[in-house]
Amino acid sequence: MVNQPKQPSETRDEAFSRIVHQHARLMYRVAHSLLRHPQDAEDAVQDALLKLYRGDAWKNMQDERAFLARTVWRTAFDRLQMRPDLSDGIAELLLRDLRPTPEEAAAEDDEQALLHALIDQLPPELRQPLLLSAIDELTSREIGLAMDIPEGTVRTRLMRARNELRRNFEALTTSRPGETAVAGR
Repeated sequence: MVNQPKQPSETRDEAFSRIVHQHARLMYRVAHSLLRHPQDAEDAVQDALLKLYRGDAWKNMQDERAFLARTVWRTAFDRLQMRPDLSDGIAELLLRDLRPTPEEAAAEDDEQALLHALIDQLPPELRQPLLLSAIDELTSREIGLAMDIPEGTVRTRLMRARNELRRNFEALTTSRPGETAVAGR
C-alpha cells in the first residue's frame, strides 16, 4: 500500500488515527501470528501503538506496512520472551488425542484441520514467516523487515516450511488406515 500524503490541515492526532485505522488489522494479524493468543496480540498492538504515538519515528515512515509490521513484531517478540516456560503443559497437550471423532470429522474439513495442526508443529523460524506470507499477505521484503532478517533468508524459510508441510501432509494422508492418499498433493 502506498503511503497517503499527509493532508496540509491534518493534525498529528488525525494523522496517527488515519494510520491506526488503515493498519490495525495488519498489526493484529502480525502479533497474533507470533503470540498465537488473541488477547496477547491485542495487548502487543496497543503497546506498539502507544510507543509509536509517544515518539516521532512514525512521522518519517517510508513504507507504512513494513514499518508497522516490524514495530508490532518486535513488541510481540518481547512479550513472547517474557512468557513463562510452558513446556510441561505443552507436553500434556501433545499426549492427548486432539483429532476429531468420526462424527466431527464428517462435519469438518479434516484436511484443513490437519493442515493447521501441521503448521502449528513447524519450528517457529519456519512457521512465523509462513503465516506472515500466507495469512497476512506480506511480501518477503516486508517479512524480512518485520523479523529483522535478510529477504533471502525469508524466501529460504518459506520454501523449507512449504516443503516440510507438503512432506508431512503426504506422510499422514498416506499412512492413515482405511484412507487413501489425496491425489496431486
